[in-house]
Amino acid sequence: MSGTDPGAGFPRLHHIGEDGMLVEFGDRLTMAVNGAAIAFRAAVEAAGWPGVAETATSLKSVFLRFDPLDLPHETLRAHLVDLLATCDWYGVGLPRGRRLWTVPTAFGGDEGPKLEEVAALAGMSRAEVIDALCARPVRVLTLGFLPGMPYLGQLGAAFDFPRQTELTPNVPAGGLAVAIRQLVLFPGQTQTGWRWIGRAALDVFGLTADHPFPLSAGDEVRFRPVGASEFAELQDACRAGRMVATEQALS
Repeated sequence: MSGTDPGAGFPRLHHIGEDGMLVEFGDRLTMAVNGAAIAFRAAVEAAGWPGVAETATSLKSVFLRFDPLDLPHETLRAHLVDLLATCDWYGVGLPRGRRLWTVPTAFGGDEGPKLEEVAALAGMSRAEVIDALCARPVRVLTLGFLPGMPYLGQLGAAFDFPRQTELTPNVPAGGLAVAIRQLVLFPGQTQTGWRWIGRAALDVFGLTADHPFPLSAGDEVRFRPVGASEFAELQDACRAGRMVATEQALS
């Protein structure tokens, strides 16, 4: 398989049960590894191989579920090997159709009670943390764990700290939390070991929306800091089903 592999033996193919195949692009998350996974999934979707029922990306791999009666294991493996050989997936770039979302976000206080703790861990002031997180867009690395929940990153090295050992209860929908150089944005109330630093005015799993999952892997998100009164108004609009985040085409 061609390509500038991030380590020996990558990409790797793994059979997952009777009807699954995993294409793994690295043993650790990097932006190049994640980009390869996103680009390769788009290429698989474009190929339209009969027998492939669905595809999904993780942070560093692509999963395919297929019907082995329509698409035997050895045939799918040959398709994947041939596709992997067509280009350098680590350098090919992200697929077209991505979007940039600008999301109003409240930081600290009742909407992000762990902000001060994160500032201490990062060796920054509270204002510097907000500036660092809002200075540039972050990539939607993958969706998972909860419906529509995005993992966003990668952040700078200052944010490379672990999750908490204890859980923070009752983080609300829109809760923004940080750990291991990533952000997560929760679709509904949950508990978490990630440090809760803010709340975004974006419903990432809108049960009544025409498109329940507005974000896709490869999209980018820019957080726009807002004050408490503006955020309260925006949250009211979100609860009424309005999209207050804005979007624009990236490519």
